[in-house]
Amino acid sequence: MSATEGLDTPTAFEFTEDWFSRHIPAWHDILAALKPSHILEIGSFEGRSACYLIEQSPKLVDGPVSITCVDNWQGGIEHKVGGFVEAVMSEVERRFDHNTQLALGRSASPVSLRKEKQNSRDALAGLIASGRAESFDLIYIDGSHEATDVLTDAVMAFPLLRVGGTLIFDDYVWSDQAPQRREPSRMPKPAIDAFVNIFHRKLALHQWLPLWQLYVQKVAR
Repeated sequence: MSATEGLDTPTAFEFTEDWFSRHIPAWHDILAALKPSHILEIGSFEGRSACYLIEQSPKLVDGPVSITCVDNWQGGIEHKVGGFVEAVMSEVERRFDHNTQLALGRSASPVSLRKEKQNSRDALAGLIASGRAESFDLIYIDGSHEATDVLTDAVMAFPLLRVGGTLIFDDYVWSDQAPQRREPSRMPKPAIDAFVNIFHRKLALHQWLPLWQLYVQKVAR
């Protein structure tokens, strides 16, 4: 599958990985129903999902669309030397900048992109402190895969999501490919399960996106 599949004008995008395209059919349905104008993405890598959102969201929303991308571009456990997706993160960030600027330049409708280069904990705390509570229609959590980080991202993202908004978790069943590293603290699943169980009265569990992604709707504060 091409790393640019799902984008109307793929020429000149620089994507070296594509973990997103298989989810596009489900995301299309989510976006069509939600029509998000304020989007928060935690974990952006090369900007593959951000570019999709830049392209698709304006087609569904009457008015400007804002997307906030949070990433420290330092990489996770899977990107370090010996990880199964080793990456030079300075180049990853350069590709994010290139790809998103290209997508923004090709957008036929107004889209504003805010890049927050910092740890998600600090960025989310800043958004909460700045009065952004319940201001996002869609929040996508695809940052660190370590359970403590995933749980922190989810708990801190929850107050930023409006009632009726959608929260999408990526990599539900992800684990490090090295058998000796497959421990619960290094997997998203225990954190996502804990969040969903603890917040179950405030969420509507809607759908698994081919097991790798889970999306929930916020139904109460």
